[in-house]
Amino acid sequence: MSDTTAPDGAAAPVPAAPPSGRDGTGVRADAPADAPAAAPPGIPAGTRARYADVFRVREFRFVFAAHVMSILGEVVAAIALTVLVYDRTGSPLLSALTLGVGLLPYLVGGTLLSSIADRLPARRVLVTCDLLAAVCFALMVLPGMPVAALLALRCVAGVISPVFTGTRIATLADILGTGDRFVLGRSVIRLTAQAAQLAGFALGGLLAAFSPRATLTLTALGMLGSALVLRFGTRARPARTAAGTPGRASTVGASLAAAGTFLRDRRIRALLLLTWIPPTFVVAPEALAAAYADDLGIGALGLGLLMTGMPIGAVTSEILAGSLLGPRGRERIVFPVAVLCTVPAIGFVTHPSFGWALPLLVLTGFGISYSLGLDQWFVAAVPEEMRGRAMTLQTAGLMTLQGVGMAGAGAVAEFAPVHLAVAAVGVTGTVCSLLVCLEVRRTRPKGETGLTAT
Repeated sequence: MSDTTAPDGAAAPVPAAPPSGRDGTGVRADAPADAPAAAPPGIPAGTRARYADVFRVREFRFVFAAHVMSILGEVVAAIALTVLVYDRTGSPLLSALTLGVGLLPYLVGGTLLSSIADRLPARRVLVTCDLLAAVCFALMVLPGMPVAALLALRCVAGVISPVFTGTRIATLADILGTGDRFVLGRSVIRLTAQAAQLAGFALGGLLAAFSPRATLTLTALGMLGSALVLRFGTRARPARTAAGTPGRASTVGASLAAAGTFLRDRRIRALLLLTWIPPTFVVAPEALAAAYADDLGIGALGLGLLMTGMPIGAVTSEILAGSLLGPRGRERIVFPVAVLCTVPAIGFVTHPSFGWALPLLVLTGFGISYSLGLDQWFVAAVPEEMRGRAMTLQTAGLMTLQGVGMAGAGAVAEFAPVHLAVAAVGVTGTVCSLLVCLEVRRTRPKGETGLTAT
């Protein structure tokens, strides 16, 4: 399962979790402050971490290996399933729906099943999710499988995905601590997802052209391999929250209660919005890339090059921010980068040629680097026993709102020229991101000053 979500660092102590009642709706009355987790073996506590330090942690290497298997499988499966449905039906609408139905269930899984991430042992959740996903992809290969069943199986995999992703993010904090190593570990997961898009789309196109069913079979095997790696490569840890608490609530009830708790807490709500809002608007140029390529008359090759712009920018910026900036430096860039990441889209108002549109997309991709500092703030703000639910909700909201952003950009382009639609979304996104950043600043704990206050 993949993490497309979009974190900081080490020398400074991890800030204490914001006190309960800071806005009248605190998470819990007796919430203890978060303390920095113990440094993994071989890494002295209190030192600035590097990407190499993260890979020195044996357990993280297994998590990373499992992620590579599953994310490549998911990317090529999305293409293979689209080809399979189109071959079966000849319908562009149904083939396009195979991509959309993978995103829409995130909201269902993220809001109704998030408590699983805390109420069951993390390794059990991760392995079970991978096995269920493997079963879904294996069933898609069966001859004569109706298109409706293919789409339903895709939905099931989409419901599972946010639970898996939220549990894995929370587990990274257990493995790497909640400081700089956690931020860089999550950064590695994101970088892998971006690289998988670049490699997987090309590989998936070749494999799907050869045999969509064989490609889906490989995906199922990849998920099975991921499950085995996680089962035998990661430690068994107890659940963060007893399954019978609070109030012996059901899984759905506890998940909804947790979502309500997070959204009522002003600090956590502001950080969630900062995670969600910029990406909602950033996706517009990518969502309309096909229409813009057609407008420029640059063909399929030009479209393919345009689609690489944002992943290239994202990978480059994340590596630079993670390697060159320390914890405080990454925190200081959160606000300016979150606001400015939608500004390049405004440049489309000039109807740029391909030579200018591609750099604008690369600059847009640079916006992902604000997540490095934001991840540290978020993990510090959420009580440890609710961390899995918080990460699951964060992931579900991000994926869902990105889907909404894509649809919204397409709707605007129905009534305005494509280049003006992209620019209009850029202006709106810049304003909304600025407002959210102001709210995050207002919710910082008392007694803390400066951009690094969280």
